Amino acid sequence: MVGAVVKVLGISGSERPGGSTEKVLDHVGELVRAQGGEFSCVRLRDHEVTPCGACGDCNYRDRPCATRDDVPAIVERMVDADAIIYAAPVHGFGLAHKMQTFIERAGVGYLRFERPLANKVGGVIVISRRYNEMAVYNQLVLNLLLNRMIVVGSGFPALLRGGHPDEWRQDAEGVSSLDRMVRRTLDMARLLRSNATASGEPVLPLDDVNERQARPRAVARAAGR
Repeated sequence: MVGAVVKVLGISGSERPGGSTEKVLDHVGELVRAQGGEFSCVRLRDHEVTPCGACGDCNYRDRPCATRDDVPAIVERMVDADAIIYAAPVHGFGLAHKMQTFIERAGVGYLRFERPLANKVGGVIVISRRYNEMAVYNQLVLNLLLNRMIVVGSGFPALLRGGHPDEWRQDAEGVSSLDRMVRRTLDMARLLRSNATASGEPVLPLDDVNERQARPRAVARAAGR
């Protein structure tokens, strides 16, 4: 499909340089560039992402978190992208802690106020040796939907199995699902970008009310009760 150049941002939730997750995202970058898109990657292991603390401010704030780390800069890159692909390994039967920490901090500290990722296209890749990849996949897809992103159906999920950095390449069905997801994600992002360029308007409205506005507890606290 020929059209506007779209920007795809990969976010790696692995702490292992040169591991399976990083190599999978290198493969994604090759696919995106081969189809005329732009690809860049955020490796969370290279950034300071402070875990959420016990302050509880996020339940009352109407502005971004005051904690100083690299999360705001990463969120800016997400906002600048047309499509975002989360890639993370399964650790301890769950989501790798780097990605877990990031989606918590980015979500409650920045994304909940304006929902700046609304109408962007999202994709998910999960890499595991054998177990519980579907639960991790579901969690990340729900995070995309929470942020009002568009997830394109592409058949089987992009779940890859392998215990060593290049073993995932032997998972023929997983690689096929991955490639299809990347192509369809890129096509949808290009379609949305082309429509916005031609019409000057987004395909879907962005002016709906933030679901966190006028929360009773926030109102009560502001009133000193």
